[in-house]
Amino acid sequence: MIHVAIMIKSWQMIPKIISGEKTIESRWYKTKCEAFGRVNAGDTVYFKNSGEPVSLKTGVVRVLEFSDLNQKKIKNILKKFGEDIGMSRSNPFSKVRNKKYCILVFLKNPQKIKPFNINKKGFGFARAWLSIKNISQIKISQCF
Repeated sequence: MIHVAIMIKSWQMIPKIISGEKTIESRWYKTKCEAFGRVNAGDTVYFKNSGEPVSLKTGVVRVLEFSDLNQKKIKNILKKFGEDIGMSRSNPFSKVRNKKYCILVFLKNPQKIKPFNINKKGFGFARAWLSIKNISQIKISQCF
């Protein structure tokens, strides 16, 4: 399966993935949705900052899912994986303290790619994770 992860630009996570500083993409939810239960080892994840073209792709080497989260479980996840998620600085707990589900996607072989735009129509408003069979389903143009 192919996935597109849409990132918050101000968090500067894409450069951290490229440099190898961030090796795990995490998604935190109040309900099971989007990535939860859909990402597997061997999948491909494309990354883009919100409002920008897709610019990076990685492979998936491992996936961990957590449910029925509480403060103790969240703190344990952050303690064990926070640095590799890119959440070790500041106060990461405040960003995820009310979440009930977490998926950790272990990334491999990050590659910058020729940027391209996508069409998210039909996926719902403000979706930050898309799962599709083929990237050509949503790829609309190359950026030069």
